[in-house]
Parts: sequence; C-alpha cells; structure tokens
Amino acid sequence: MLRFMIIATGFAVMVAMGWVIATVSSPQSVTAEEPASVALAIPAGASTWPNWMGKRYDGISLEKGWSADWPEEGLKVIWEREIGIGFSSVSIAQGRLFSMGHDDGNESVFCLDQRTGKTVWSHTYPSKLVDNLYEGGPGATPTIDGDYVYTVGKEGQLICFRADDGKIVWQRDLQADLDVRLPEWGFNGSPFILGDQLILEAGRVVSFDKASGELNWKTEKHTAGYGSAVSFDYQNAGLIATLDSDALRLVRADDGVEVDAFPWKSPFRTNSTTPIVHDGTIYVSTGYQVGCGLFRLNDGKLELVYDNRKMRNHFNNSILYDGYLYGFDGNSNFGRVVNLTCMKHDTGEVMWTESGLGCGSLMIADGKLVILSDDGRLVIAKATSGGYNEVASASILEGRCWTVPVLLDGCVYARNAAGDLVAVQLPK
Repeated sequence: MLRFMIIATGFAVMVAMGWVIATVSSPQSVTAEEPASVALAIPAGASTWPNWMGKRYDGISLEKGWSADWPEEGLKVIWEREIGIGFSSVSIAQGRLFSMGHDDGNESVFCLDQRTGKTVWSHTYPSKLVDNLYEGGPGATPTIDGDYVYTVGKEGQLICFRADDGKIVWQRDLQADLDVRLPEWGFNGSPFILGDQLILEAGRVVSFDKASGELNWKTEKHTAGYGSAVSFDYQNAGLIATLDSDALRLVRADDGVEVDAFPWKSPFRTNSTTPIVHDGTIYVSTGYQVGCGLFRLNDGKLELVYDNRKMRNHFNNSILYDGYLYGFDGNSNFGRVVNLTCMKHDTGEVMWTESGLGCGSLMIADGKLVILSDDGRLVIAKATSGGYNEVASASILEGRCWTVPVLLDGCVYARNAAGDLVAVQLPK
C-alpha cells in the first residue's frame, strides 16, 4: 500500500551540529544541470508568489491577461532544468525563483533567475531522502519574506537565508531543538510568517523569531502533521490553526497556549493539508476515507458544522473560491480512483466530479482552475459550480506530478517528482 503525504515549503540546517558541510555557491557555481532557455518576455519582479499557497495563503492568483486559447502544437517552453528529487513547489519574488531538491544523499536549496532558470545561488547539505513508499525528497516550499527566504529540509533543517546572495542568517535543527522524532514522511510543512514570528507544524506547533531564529514558544508534542499553519483573529486575539495527525488544533499566536483541539486522526498518521479559514469557519480534509469537516469556533470551542467522505484530500489542498471548494477527492493508491470535486463550502454538498486527472493539484487564477494532472498535463477549466468545463490542455511534463503549479507573469512553473522543473509561456 502506498502511503504518502506532501505539502510544500522549506527551512534550515544546523552547522553548529557539525553535519552541514556544504556552503552557499557563487552565482557562477551550479549544482544541477543548467537550463536550456529562451528570453522570457516578462518584467522580472512584476508580481510575486512568495510562499506556499501564495501571498494570501489561499491558492488564488489575481493575475489576468493570459489566454486559454492554446496553439495545437502546445505551449512554448521558456526554460527547463533539473533540481533533484522532491515535491517542493516554487516561490517567486523580485525575479528570483526558489525551490528544493535531493540528489545522491544531499539536499539543495536553489535560487534561480525567474526569466532564464539559471542558478543565482544554491546551498547544499547532507540529508536523507526519506523515500518511504514514494520518491521522497524535500516537500516544503520556500517562504520569501522581504529580504529573506526560509526553508525546511526533509530532516528538519530550518534555515534563514539572505534572498539576494544565499548567505545564511540563522539555522535550527527541528529534531534536536523541539525534542521530536523524524516524522514517517519527513518534515514537509511550509514556514508561515506572522509579523515577527515564523510558525511551523512540526510535531509541535512552534514559533521562532524570524530575524534571529530564537525560540518564542512551543506546544506539547503530538503526532506530526504535514501541512502549514494559518492565522485568524477571534475576539480581538490572534489564533493559529494547524492540522496535525491527531487533531485540528487552535493555539494563541502570542504565546502558543492551546485554545481547543478537535480529534481528527488519520489511520496512517498522514494528515497533510492546511486548514482553510473563512468567515468564522475552519475547513479540513484528509485522505484514507476520513473525509472533510467544517467547524465553527463558538465561545472558544470548535463545533462541527458538518463532516462527510465526499472530499478526501490525500495531500494537496482544496481551494475555496466564490463559495465553493475545488479539490481532489481520493488517494493516490487504492487503485488511483481520484476525482476532481466541486463542493459547496457551507453545506458540504457535491456539485460535480470529474475523473481522469489522477491525484493532481491545482490553483486558481482569473476565475479558472489551473490544474496539473498527476501525469503532467496542464489543464485549464472554468471555476464554476455548474459543471466541469475544460477549456485547454497540454502536456508539459512526464512522470509523477504531485506538486502544485504556479502561474505568475504569464508563465506556469511546474515540476515532477524526479526534479524536472519547467517554465511554460501562456498565450495572451
């Protein structure tokens, strides 16, 4: 049985522990194959996608001006290159693209030129592949915050880099610093920045000072989850919501004190999605026949509004858009019976399902679903509750594709498990 989880964002490594032996390479030093590229007709840094799920942490881009009227010969590949095994998605700001990969016992953080795919800088350190029943490699997506970028490695290497030159500002070892074991699927939660804090789900919910790396607070231990944290305001207090493999958990942002926890267990300890907070509600979804649930916080207690088994996200998040959730229901194993599903957010009613895309991933832009099927097809469909309406499709990758694509500045950036990263131009 294939048991797997993945979510994106990356962190750091602890030189003081004596096991980070590689150094940041110069812009001329390349640790992976340089790309074949052509000129990219976009202004670098015109817009940003600085972290997992985008600037607003909702998986929705405000980008317009691109067309789903694609030529018969397919989409133009601007550049392509190898970055190593993994499932880390991309983050982009000021013309720099960040991602992660694994190669022969080492993990690398890459800073690439958004327009050409060439290496600006890279940092490499020893790391296990953690390929338990899947390819393994880093699953967290780098988080860009101003002049800094934060990454989480597969073994809990949390690093703060200067974004422009890759100089390490600080680093932590999550296993040692939090007294937690390596999770079965490694550390995969993406860093969440809230004010001066960097917050992670890592077998504890933990807050570090984003400037110094000093520990602010940590919760008691629990069975690690693989998603990221989100924040929201409740009764004039800031709260953090996380989904670990024991519960949907709410803690206070200023001190980490637990407000409430609602049991939400996975039979294989693989809860891997990030809670969706909207209009006083919190939505979670889990694979392996667990399903989804909508909660409302009432007098500090989580109350279940509904739950069902009609949206069972294995590892990639659903996206909430205009009152409806769009996501992949089903597991990558179990005969690969997975359906793209549209669900009414406030009731859990299924509006439509569509098969044939495998255990894919998606984001939303300009009222359209930007889908990467698990066999590497880029698909555009209208984000509407009236039925599945596909308007464009083109093959852009081969092999297993479980990582969320990113549409920015008229290009789609996508990768496969083996580490093939491509940038394809959408027509205007």
